[in-house]
Amino acid sequence: MTLSLPLVFVLGVIAWAAIKFLGIRLWVAVVIALFGFWLSYTFLAPAIESGTRSWVDVVNGTRD
Repeated sequence: MTLSLPLVFVLGVIAWAAIKFLGIRLWVAVVIALFGFWLSYTFLAPAIESGTRSWVDVVNGTRD
């Protein structure tokens, strides 16, 4: 059985677990999320997207 989850959902679960079990404060998680949004408008965005896609392909075993 194949299960398909959006990466944003997986990252959300990780953030929730960090807040709940590691004691990370909510405002820190919000600042990190905002940093991600601001980073997406920089020249680094294409490299980050490419690296993320490559990493997901490796994890999924779909890399040629």
